[in-house]
Amino acid sequence: MSLGFTSIGISEAKFLEEEAPNVEEWLKKGYQGEMQYLENHFDKRLDPRLLVSDAKSVISLSYNYFPEELQTDDSYKLGKYAYGQDYHHVIKDKLKTLLAYIQEEIGEVSGRAFTDSAPVLERAWAQKSGLGWNGKNSLLIQKEHGSFFFLAELILDLELEVDTPFSADHCGTCTKCIDACPTQAILPNNTVDGSKCISYFTIELKNELPASEKGKFDDWMFGCDICQDVCPWNRFSKPHSEPLFQPHPDLLQMTKEDWNEITEEVFRKVFQKSAVKRTKYSGLTRNIEFLKE
Repeated sequence: MSLGFTSIGISEAKFLEEEAPNVEEWLKKGYQGEMQYLENHFDKRLDPRLLVSDAKSVISLSYNYFPEELQTDDSYKLGKYAYGQDYHHVIKDKLKTLLAYIQEEIGEVSGRAFTDSAPVLERAWAQKSGLGWNGKNSLLIQKEHGSFFFLAELILDLELEVDTPFSADHCGTCTKCIDACPTQAILPNNTVDGSKCISYFTIELKNELPASEKGKFDDWMFGCDICQDVCPWNRFSKPHSEPLFQPHPDLLQMTKEDWNEITEEVFRKVFQKSAVKRTKYSGLTRNIEFLKE
């Protein structure tokens, strides 16, 4: 059975003792901005046994989304992860298939599937499962693949042999992501001030965009890949082979002029099953207006 995941690792389901004070400090400093949901279920974020009764193992997986083709140069930009269908649904279906396979092979196993959809510290579990290290931009990086991939988890009440955590940091003295961030959201010590990130402004922030950030978005209308695009490890990124992540045929050809004139009908057609629907037509047009000179 091949589901297309690029890597897999296993760690013991237990309280994240090292991460707890860091998460608490991050929230205390207000780096979550208006993402109130990050303040909820604090205990569940740190202990998978509160998400799955009697959890024993966390299986971490990665799934490549690096596209073969990019948008035209004369376009407002989308985060590459949003080119195709909404990854939440695509990955979750694959995880459910994997869980069903485990249950068929082993018998009665209880578990839950997650992909950026619940209070799970995905990058912490991925690192503990040996998948990669957390870069200065706080994203998980793999030597073979870079960072253009989704993370996903199966939390199971099944005891499995665990992998060795990834302890090396291969960023070294490189500061390309920190230097390139137009809003200075990337802080020292592998931390991102979420309330300053372009992705936060263009996706999460529901109110008016702050005038102080005008001219800093570098034409990003939904999400932002700047810190990934400049990362030297992403020279190893290879195009994905997932048909569901292929963009709508019109998307890559749309110019700034097309985006400036986008109608709700075109929005619905191009983003029918896309994560971009999250910001709604009104949110995307708000972002586009903000990008205009």
